[in-house]
Amino acid sequence: MSYGHPYMGSGSRTARRTFEFGKTHVVRPKGKHQATIVWLHGLGDNGLSSSQLLESLPLPNIKWICPTAPTRPVAILGGFPCTAWFDVGELSEEGPDDWEGLDASAAHIANLLSTEPADVKVGIGGFSMGAAIALYSATCFAMGRYGNGIPYPVNLRAVVGLSGWLPGSRSLRNKIEVSHESRRRAASLPMLLCHGICDDVVPCKYGEKSAQCLCSAGFRYVAFKTYDGIGHYTVPREMDEVCTWLNSKLGLDGSP
Repeated sequence: MSYGHPYMGSGSRTARRTFEFGKTHVVRPKGKHQATIVWLHGLGDNGLSSSQLLESLPLPNIKWICPTAPTRPVAILGGFPCTAWFDVGELSEEGPDDWEGLDASAAHIANLLSTEPADVKVGIGGFSMGAAIALYSATCFAMGRYGNGIPYPVNLRAVVGLSGWLPGSRSLRNKIEVSHESRRRAASLPMLLCHGICDDVVPCKYGEKSAQCLCSAGFRYVAFKTYDGIGHYTVPREMDEVCTWLNSKLGLDGSP
């Protein structure tokens, strides 16, 4: 799935855009700190709303870092500026992705995780556009580099994407297959993708195609779950499944 972007195309651009990220909110673990997850909001939202959702979850051993995306003109909104992790146009299988915006956000997230203690497991999750960046970060981890070739510095242990899609899906398999190390990293990373069947913003078929693409590229532990009657939002039973999955995949013991 791809989105048109006015900066992309020939690769001959001479000036890099700069991105000013908004405020980051942190939810401290209520028990022993065993994992840290960066959670990414959707288009037009902010880190505060994410933190308010996450602090109510029964996951006492997780520290949540909830950044806020830069405010930028967004093509799908007719150029109206709002918080967005990258520029996005109409949903389609055609056209280029906003690689510069994707890389800038993925690097910002990795930087937030890079200072966590060595014995703390780290992961990324998100909703909608935030899920797209989480999945893109997973591909950067597998390849060992961002789209621009700069090394990816973080050892991800889990990725969650709710009501999202995978940017850059068309070329992913070719990029993973060329390297034994990339295949090994892809095969090691558990991923959970969830989607409402009635989603009319990011249709469920895009979530399903993303899961299929990840599996075909060598990500062996991809779970894709759908929810009947659910649109473009999260519901308690979905978050319950996220909690159960994180506890299992990260080996959290609930200790105080």
